Amino acid sequence: MPQFEKSLVWFRRDLRVFDHAALHHALKASRAVFCAFVFDTDILQPLLDAGLTADRRVEFIRDSIVELDRELRKLGGGLIVRHGAAADEVPALAAQLGVEAVFSNHDYEPQARQRDAKVASILAAAGRGWHSFKDQVIFEQDEILTLSGRPFSVFTPYKNAWMKRLAAADGPFFLKPYPIEKYAARLASPASEHGMIPRLAELGFQETNLHALKITPGMSGAASLLEDFLRRIDQYEDARNFPAVKGPSYLSVHLRFGTISIRTLARAAYQVLHQGAAASGAAVWLSELVWRDFYFMILYHHPHVAQRAFKPDYDAIPWESGQHAQTLFQAWSAGRTGYPLVDAAMLQLKQSGYMHNRLRMLVASFLIKDLGVDWRWGERYFAEQLNDFDLAANNGGWQWAASSGCDAQPYFRIFNPITQSEKFDTEGKFIRLYLPQLAALGNRHIHAPWLAPAKDLQDAGIRLGENYPLPLVQHDEARKLTLQRYAAVRKVTEE
Repeated sequence: MPQFEKSLVWFRRDLRVFDHAALHHALKASRAVFCAFVFDTDILQPLLDAGLTADRRVEFIRDSIVELDRELRKLGGGLIVRHGAAADEVPALAAQLGVEAVFSNHDYEPQARQRDAKVASILAAAGRGWHSFKDQVIFEQDEILTLSGRPFSVFTPYKNAWMKRLAAADGPFFLKPYPIEKYAARLASPASEHGMIPRLAELGFQETNLHALKITPGMSGAASLLEDFLRRIDQYEDARNFPAVKGPSYLSVHLRFGTISIRTLARAAYQVLHQGAAASGAAVWLSELVWRDFYFMILYHHPHVAQRAFKPDYDAIPWESGQHAQTLFQAWSAGRTGYPLVDAAMLQLKQSGYMHNRLRMLVASFLIKDLGVDWRWGERYFAEQLNDFDLAANNGGWQWAASSGCDAQPYFRIFNPITQSEKFDTEGKFIRLYLPQLAALGNRHIHAPWLAPAKDLQDAGIRLGENYPLPLVQHDEARKLTLQRYAAVRKVTEE
């Protein structure tokens, strides 16, 4: 028998009607289930205050909930949409609907945990229940621990334990989807007074180039990308390293907003892995999904990483400061460092909201270890620009590059932007795509134009310092300065 007469499912970063933990449990436990989404002004207003009115993520979310509402209506329900502070709107809606409980999926970010605690408290004071479930990871919190019962801080042993748990007798349970359709008759159709989904302009935002980029939001967009990727997953191990090649799955934004479930992706990888034919590609892709779980676990157990280094000693590093740091940062963010692959990557981000993962590592290393700028500046910039921005993964990636994070690269490992370019964009295809002013330069010199003979530059129409910048720094000199800069960490450790 259902435990509740009426309940409410609060959709957040799980914009789908299938394999949805909170929706599944609400439907099983209730006679009638309402569904809601809140355009949270506590999240949106800071974007508007920063002048980021053309934000692809807001458009992606808005288009995704249009599809979500449509699919819920096909099942007999529908989506109630609110615009306001979620911590106020959800309890108010629960009271208006007269529900006995609110269901949602866990969110591990510090601010989200505070918000959810506030909502749960308000609901409890009104005699309503709060039920939250694991949904956006395979293993969470304390499910994967060391033999001494502590959270892991190194990825490889964490991954080994993760894979061992998945191979255990109860392992298949963690990849099992949560059925929805068999309980769909319990979905409640919202009354007409609950209004329509607001247009972007009503939210204070404007349309972007999202659709011109051929990014299809929603569940249908995610399903199409997964189908395409599984046809080429056998090439993933190698193809993923080359930004001019169609190598990645491009599913990260869908995973971020939950238009596809992590279980669907992990299950697909696991199944391919055990078929053997495309095992290496599937194994590497599954490992990337494990990294995602790892960073969520780190953020949950060490929320201080959102503001400070995972390793406290690294907060002693003397970063560049003042106007000089601002000048360096602005050149980096504008794609005007004089290093073509770095600049092309930054222009890709600015124009599309996407950046190839190898290039994320390269540009992060360049900002931190060539320019000497605090990693937090780059982390914040990515948070503004990335379609797939996720606090846990973004923070983990930046702290990895800065050598301040858990299982990070050693401080003396510094990407050489020229050799990275020569290795991963050998023919300069990616560079030419985003820096057409360098298109006529030969493959040999396109990675470092300032080293090209004057005649080659002239023939290619390149005027260094005019239509393409001279390098901000010399890499070899910058490397020496970085090793000196990081000496502060050794000094603190010795003290």
